[in-house]
This record gives sequence, structure tokens and C-alpha cells, in this order.
Amino acid sequence: MKLPRGLIVSCQARADNPLHGPQFMGAMALAARDGGAVGIRANGPADVAAVQAAGLPVIGIHKVFSEDHPVYITPNFEAAAAISASGARIVALDCTERPRNGEHPRILIRRIQEEIGAEVFADISTTEEGLRAADWGADYVATTLSGYTEATQPKPEEPDLALLEALASRLDIPVVAEGRYNSPNRVADAFSAGAHAVVVGTMITNPREITRLFVDRGVPR
Repeated sequence: MKLPRGLIVSCQARADNPLHGPQFMGAMALAARDGGAVGIRANGPADVAAVQAAGLPVIGIHKVFSEDHPVYITPNFEAAAAISASGARIVALDCTERPRNGEHPRILIRRIQEEIGAEVFADISTTEEGLRAADWGADYVATTLSGYTEATQPKPEEPDLALLEALASRLDIPVVAEGRYNSPNRVADAFSAGAHAVVVGTMITNPREITRLFVDRGVPR
């Protein structure tokens, strides 16, 4: 198993963020490593290449947006191959059965493992999706998309511990908690619920949103 038990830090910044770009994401990865993270999640070939300097396992995704398809997290084999070529030995993809511009995830999982030689990290939103992804051969299942699909709307403020517990109790592969684990206490709750690892993004690597939170909730109007 390439992914140790512990905290994974998501080093991502959208194009409108002042920290967008591989230079900043590489620095974020180094800081996360020095703080005790066991892995990094990064988006796109340039950022995936940049975070390699931290020397941690990299979960690579490749967001490809489409007006016609809701799936954008590594929707096809070409996207997976591009981030693998940049150094990601674990490829994450949307493993829901929603429409996408690419192969069905059952086929995509097999192609990534056999043709690229990478492990597959299945992002799902429901228990049924997680069980199916495991049946298709995914190496890891993550609760990343809970609250972001029609089946899981409206998005709750709390992490989906029920989904995590359901998957951890029924699967033999590692289950990773992701989505709204925005405090140390919530991370601890995830491990108590059976998580192999927990992914945290915004509350570690997005100072703009952290600042907004302090301003909105702490500064008198």
C-alpha cells in the first residue's frame, strides 16, 4: 500500500486565487510535509509535478470542465495519463455513474491500473457508489463527493460520518474521509469512524477562505 495512515493535505488553488500556480502549490506541499502530512492531493500536471518535491505519495487529479457533463474530476483516460506522467502514482477520479466525457469508471479503473500502472482513488458520494467502485477494482474509496451530487443535496455543513462508517464497515480496501473535515476534532472523529486517512484542503491551504471565515464570524459589523 502506497498511502500511509494519516493526514493528506489537498494543495489546490483555483485560477482566481492569489496562490494559484505550481510554485505556490509546491511550497504548500513542503509545508504540509514538515507539519506531518503523509500525502498530498493536487490538481493538474503542473501542480502534480511541483508537489513531488515534498517526497510524499501524491494523489493526482485532473479537473476537466465541460458544459455538457457534470463529471470533471479526471473524467477520461487522457486526463489520468497526463497526471500520471507528471508523477502521480495514485490517480483520483469521479467514480459516480453520472454522465462524463470519457469511459465508464469501471473501464477507466482497469485501464489506469493496467496501462499506466497507477493505483486508483475513487471519489464517491454514496454508500452504493463506494461499494460499486470497490467491486470495479478501486484501490481506495473516498467520500469526496458527498454533498456535491444531486443524490446528496443539499450539502450539509458537517462531514458525512455516516457514509464513512458505512463504507469502512463493509470494505476491505482503505476508506478515506474527505469533505468538510475542517477542524482537528472532526479529523479525529473520522479516524474513530474507521478512516484510513483524512484529506483536508481549505482549512490548511486556502488562507483567503480562512480569512473570510474569521472576518464573517469574528469581526463585529
